[in-house]
Amino acid sequence: MGLVIIFALVTLLSAYGLYRSFKGKNVLGIVFAGGTLAIFGWFTFMTIIHHGFPTAH
Repeated sequence: MGLVIIFALVTLLSAYGLYRSFKGKNVLGIVFAGGTLAIFGWFTFMTIIHHGFPTAH
């Protein structure tokens, strides 16, 4: 279940990076942050669907 947490953190950080890249008009940053957000966002979404939310024990 730690994989979901790691994927979600990377997704959130890439969303912040995408925001900062748009704000600074950095085209290469937009491309890489957007790609990272798309790929890790998809991994996060599919991992949550397939394995469920992390449970606290």
